[in-house]
Amino acid sequence: MAAAAKRAMEKYHLKAVLVRVTKGTEEVATLVMGESMTGVPATVEMHFRNGAVAISYLGTVLLQLVDEGTVGLDDTIDEWLPDALASEKVTLRMLANCTSGYPDYVAVKSFVDALYKDPFRAWTTEDQLSYVADKPLLYEPGTNWSYAHTNFVLLGEALSAITGEPVDELIRKRIVEPLGMRGTQSHQTAVIPEPVLHAYTKERGTYEESTFWNPSWTLAKGTVMVTDIHDLATSARAIGKGELVSEKSHKEQVGPSLAGLGGPTKKCPETVCVKQTSSFHYGICTWASVGGWILQNPSFYGWGALQAYLPEKDLAIAASATLEKEAKVGLNGGQMVFEEIAAVLAPGHPPEP
Repeated sequence: MAAAAKRAMEKYHLKAVLVRVTKGTEEVATLVMGESMTGVPATVEMHFRNGAVAISYLGTVLLQLVDEGTVGLDDTIDEWLPDALASEKVTLRMLANCTSGYPDYVAVKSFVDALYKDPFRAWTTEDQLSYVADKPLLYEPGTNWSYAHTNFVLLGEALSAITGEPVDELIRKRIVEPLGMRGTQSHQTAVIPEPVLHAYTKERGTYEESTFWNPSWTLAKGTVMVTDIHDLATSARAIGKGELVSEKSHKEQVGPSLAGLGGPTKKCPETVCVKQTSSFHYGICTWASVGGWILQNPSFYGWGALQAYLPEKDLAIAASATLEKEAKVGLNGGQMVFEEIAAVLAPGHPPEP
C-alpha cells in the first residue's frame, strides 16, 4: 500500500499525502508522506477541508428525518422555501439527487471571476443564489440530472427550516458526535484548527498558498467543514454501510435509480450537465461506482480528498493530498492516491468515481 501511495505521489506531483485504510473496525494502515509547508512534514493529526463529504451528511440528515416521519422525500419544497423557483414542483428528493433543474451558480462565469478576484471574501447564502436568481430551470424538475451546488445550498436551507435548527448543529448532533469524529467541525469562516495541512494552487495563474482562502462559497451555511484522516475513514464506512439511517433509506442513498439519467440537453450545456455514465451514478447526495465503491471526492483550493467504502470487502479508504507546482491545475490528488491503492487492495472493483 505504501508503494501505491508513493507511486501516486511521484506520478501526479503531490506535495503531501495522508491515507488511512480500515477493514471492518480494524486499521489496515495509516500513512503520511511529504510536507505541509517547506521544511514542515505532514502529520497524521493535520486538519483539512472535507468539502463535498458534507453533502453526504446533508443527505443523511434528510434521510433520518424521513425515517422519523418528519418529511417525505417526495414532499415539495414550497412549504419551507416558497420563494425558490418552481418550489411547488421541486421536491426534497430532487434537491438531494440533483434532478431539480436548478442551474449551478458555480458554473456562472461572473461568479468564478468574483471568486478569484477576492478569494478571502465571505459569501452569504443570498450571495451564492444571486448568480442564478434570474436564470430559468435547465429542464422540467425530475426529468434530467445535473450536478449543481445550488441544490445543496437550498437543501441546507430546507433542512434548517424543517427542524428549526442550524445545519451545523444538525450535523454535529446527528452525525459527528454519534460517530465520535472529534477532529471534524463546522467553520463558516476560513479558520482551520491546528495542526493544519497547508494547500497550494495554480488556479489563478501562479503557484500560491491557498490554505486560508475563504470556503464559504462552496455549500450551504453550516456545511463548510474541516476534518482529519481518521474521521474521514470513519465517515467513509458509516455512510457506505448506512449506519445512521434505516435499511430502506440506505438503499435510496446509494441506489442506482438515476443511472444513465443526465444531459447534456439543449438547455443544459456540457459544463453544467455532467452525464452519468455506466461507471458511476448519483444517489441521495452520494456517488457510487459500478465497482461497488460508495464515495465522495471533494476538490478545491489545491486540496483533494476522497472517502470511499466497498461493502463487499468492508473496506474503507480515506485519502487527502496537496499539490506541488508541477501538478495539473484542479487535480484531485486524494482521488489519484485512492485509485492506486484501490487497484492493489481491491482488484476487479473499478474505482472510478
